[in-house]
Amino acid sequence: MSNHDIIAIGGSTGALDALKHIFAGFPADLPAAVFVVRHVASDSRDMLAGILDAAGPLAVKTATEGDIIENGHAYIAPAGYHLLVDSGLIKLGHGPRENMARPAVDPLFRSVALTYGPRVIGVVLTGLLDDGASGLAAIKRCNGITVVQDPADAEADSMPLSALSACAVDYRAPAAKMARLLAQLAKEPAPSALPVAGDIALEVQIAAGRHSTAEETAQIATPVALSCPSCSGVLSQILEPSRLRFRCQIGHAYTADALDKEQEAIIAEAIVVALRVLEERHTLLVKMAADAKRRSQKFSTDQYEKRAGDYRQKADMLRKAIADGA
Repeated sequence: MSNHDIIAIGGSTGALDALKHIFAGFPADLPAAVFVVRHVASDSRDMLAGILDAAGPLAVKTATEGDIIENGHAYIAPAGYHLLVDSGLIKLGHGPRENMARPAVDPLFRSVALTYGPRVIGVVLTGLLDDGASGLAAIKRCNGITVVQDPADAEADSMPLSALSACAVDYRAPAAKMARLLAQLAKEPAPSALPVAGDIALEVQIAAGRHSTAEETAQIATPVALSCPSCSGVLSQILEPSRLRFRCQIGHAYTADALDKEQEAIIAEAIVVALRVLEERHTLLVKMAADAKRRSQKFSTDQYEKRAGDYRQKADMLRKAIADGA
């Protein structure tokens, strides 16, 4: 009988300090392999492994394709890749971003749930928005153990709170007590495996970089009147009910909160562009009016001045709307 020998940890804002607490408290003989995803930019330097390797007794490395998974070792998602597992090996996925991130937490959680089922302990740490919530629910669906950092202990409580609302979480703990809890859980025998739902397997394949067909997407999602912020394709609403989530045909994935944030950013950018165009139109028409006046073309002068005034009014209204919304 296997124990809970797969520990998958995900976090974002504030997670570095929480991870250092956890890795400092792990015993050298931890009977589990540890996998970590922390949101980083795709062009970031992979420094987290070195920091956590120095923090405690476990051997920590940045994951590479084909690494053999060993107990007592920790594998950190590299910048620009989803961290996945398959048959005792590390797989790096270059599939579409999920919740605007690659690496993202949800793909790791789904991957370990698919491969190891009840042997998994999933851990959501501090962070913004709700990456990890859907993946933690997948671990729960596969009979694994779910753990969440106490929101009161988190620098950013959005990810822990979202995870707590996504499924019946087994444990919550502050970062300072997390290592002891995980080490104890890792020694306990895992329960029986449950059948893995097809939606989990398909989403892992998408994270790995495999293109999904329209027929496959239709099995897990229903098209809705929303467009993907990344590629402008039609979004489909994922049927699995733990979180309100969407995917496009390319594979870009968003929770409702992540989609809301991305749409806000697009709107803000569009407003700024519109204001700049209005200001430029006003400037051009003022110059055209001055040129027409210099050439004694009264009708053209009046027309250009009127149009310039209209654009000035539109620009002022838009600027006021921006200020009121700030």
